[in-house]
This record gives sequence, C-alpha cells and structure tokens, in this order.
Amino acid sequence: MHSPPLSPAHRTRTPSPAPWAGAVCGVLALALLGLVAARCPPLMRLDRDIAEALHRRAVTEPGLVHVNRLLTDWLWDPWTMRALIAVAVVVLWRRGARMLAAWVAVTSLVSSLLQQGIKAAVGRERPRWPDPVDSAHYAAFPSGHAMTAVVSCGLLLWLLYRSGARPWIRRTASAAAGISVIGVGLTRLYLGVHWPSDVLGGWLLGAALTAFAAAGYERYASRHRPEERD
Repeated sequence: MHSPPLSPAHRTRTPSPAPWAGAVCGVLALALLGLVAARCPPLMRLDRDIAEALHRRAVTEPGLVHVNRLLTDWLWDPWTMRALIAVAVVVLWRRGARMLAAWVAVTSLVSSLLQQGIKAAVGRERPRWPDPVDSAHYAAFPSGHAMTAVVSCGLLLWLLYRSGARPWIRRTASAAAGISVIGVGLTRLYLGVHWPSDVLGGWLLGAALTAFAAAGYERYASRHRPEERD
C-alpha cells in the first residue's frame, strides 16, 4: 500500500533532500574510518590529547559528571531515541502511511546494524582510566550515541517538514534536535567514553544515512504518487 499524504499542506511543503549532502558526509565518514582503521598516528595523538584533557577536568567536577550521565543515560540514550522513532512509526502506520512508516523503521534498524558492524570490524584502543568514568571501556568507532541521535532527530525533523508542520514547530524542533545532537557528542567526550573521532564518525555516518533515506523516499514518492510532486 502506498503512503497517502500526511496533510493537505504536505503537497507544497515537502522538502527535497539533496543526495549530494549524504554523499559528502558519506565520503568524509569513509575517510575518517580509513584513518581510524589504519591507526593514523596524528589522529590517535589528537584523540588521546583531547580525551585526556576532558577527563582530567571531569575528575575535578563529579557533580557535572553526574549531570552528564543522566543526560546520556536517559534523555540522549540510544534507546530513548529509538523509542521516539517507534512512536513515530506507530503514528504513521495508524494514519495509513504504511510505506513511510516502514521506510523510517528500516532506516533506524539499518543505522543500528551499520554502527554495530563497523564497531565490530574496527579494532579500537579503549581509554582505560579510573572512576568517575567507569564506562570508558565501551568506547568504539563510531559512537552509537552520536550516530543514533543524528539519525533519530534527522528522521523526526524530516517527518515534521514533510507533514507541513507550522513554522514555529519546525523551528523549535530544529533547535531541540541541534542541541541534542551536539549535546550528546560533547557529553560523551566529557565523560571520557569516546574519542573525538568516534563522535565525529557517528555524526557523519548518521547524517549520510539520514540524507540518503530521506532523498530516497522522496524519489520513491514522486514516482509512485505523481500528485505529490512540488
């Protein structure tokens, strides 16, 4: 069953994601992946210097570490982000937009599989230092938190735009998404759980996947529902 338009405004407000944006992010992500896999000495030194500087600061501010843990373990946890996507998928399905619901669900699943696959394939030196950062041994490339935040927030924003949401809702959602994506990366760095390249890799891979998924669906919709073309 093909997905019907989500609202009358949808036909004139559907964005047209540029595939080249996904291509640029994908190329940069692959280049970074190659440097990480090859253990490029300059990159490794930069990663360690930044991570250790942030960790030394974190050790002296246990209260802020606690706040960051709450943020990354609850508000910005990957499972929280996936729960938001699940809610969106259910709403889309109940509204009859089943192809769109499936598209979003598959994109989220592919994101998780891609992140876990790269994580398993790339040997990554983990930072090992004492508390308060007791979860540092989970560090890996790319950062699952960073990648999931970009994919989840990106998909939700795309759905808002193509549904014809009011401008103030889109602006508010865009600000919240930006804070979430940047915030989750900074908190992971501050906690010492990831190297800077882990977070950057997660952001780039998430952006590439989201851009390709959105552009791919718009192309599919324009072919199967001519009346939805701008």
